[in-house]
Amino acid sequence: MLPVLGGLAIIAVVFGSLNEHFLSPENLTNLMLQMAATGTISLGVIMVLLLGEVDLSAGSVSGLAAVVMTILAVREHVPVGLAIGIAIAAAAAIGALHGVLLTKIGIPSFVVTLAGLIGWQGLLLFLLGRGGTINLPFTGFVAKLSDTWLPLWLSCALVLLIVGTWTLSTVLTRRSRLTEGLPVASVWRAYLPIAAVATILGVGVVVLHADRGVPLLLVIFGGLVVLTDLALRHTLFGRHVFAVGGNAEAARRAGINVTRIRLLAFTACSALAAVGGILAASRLAAVNQSSGGSDILLMSIAAAVIGGTSLFGGRGRAYAALLGILVIQSITNGMLLLNVNSSVRFMVTATVLVLAVGIDSLARKASSPA
Repeated sequence: MLPVLGGLAIIAVVFGSLNEHFLSPENLTNLMLQMAATGTISLGVIMVLLLGEVDLSAGSVSGLAAVVMTILAVREHVPVGLAIGIAIAAAAAIGALHGVLLTKIGIPSFVVTLAGLIGWQGLLLFLLGRGGTINLPFTGFVAKLSDTWLPLWLSCALVLLIVGTWTLSTVLTRRSRLTEGLPVASVWRAYLPIAAVATILGVGVVVLHADRGVPLLLVIFGGLVVLTDLALRHTLFGRHVFAVGGNAEAARRAGINVTRIRLLAFTACSALAAVGGILAASRLAAVNQSSGGSDILLMSIAAAVIGGTSLFGGRGRAYAALLGILVIQSITNGMLLLNVNSSVRFMVTATVLVLAVGIDSLARKASSPA
């Protein structure tokens, strides 16, 4: 995590010195909006990468879910909440299908999801028809998601809730371990991260409220990151995910249902991709033939890896999606402000990705026995 944070600091210094608008409240607010959709898709991709698998269909599934939601809500006049639920459920079913093809038939995840990338994109085009675009009502629930900003008191309350809950959890955990005679981290190692996050969140709230405020899309994305992290670190399912990703055969011999874990991971990946697709549709207030296309899949995978998730499975955190997409969007945003050609942006992002994977590979070699 420290290399990623260091990289973010370098990006901020470089682009901030080259363009004074980069660190302005207005631009930082736009940056938070830009990263929510792709970051949510990346969060789903992490679930699969932790198993040492890959999902190349996440982008297509995100676009398809957004189209299904929009058709139901706009053309069929289904209540928007029900339309969103059906779209996410359909995406989850797609993920489960991918998991079945992987675990029951034995088709590699690369092949299964590559076919899904093509097939689900084809279904998206079929559903859109010749028109190719369906607009969402600007005053509707979905479109308003990207145009809703938290009041200052609510932003402060959220920060206090996050910091307070984390502090209480740390205190109780340390007390429990001390009571049982187990080793605990030093006080500064236990509470310094809390103080650092509290400072970052506090400064972030002040900066964002100097413009429009904290965007609701960022809160949704952040909430999903926290929930996913809790699920991965504090539930039986999460522990099994890391066990299967580390060594599937050893996990199977230990009594873990490897097939079930893989099915659930692919299902969760597609469900989160659907949420990301709906957030993307909210920003555009429309769906079209490019929904879920372009470079959204590649950027979501790159964000997961740059954030610290291993391509080899067994190592990573949900926060990798947040850190990784922040790096990618910061580079993109900074270069757009400098009017740099998109070809250079792609090459820079590729270089960062190769460095991240290289560091991961070297770390694996250093930690493996000779």
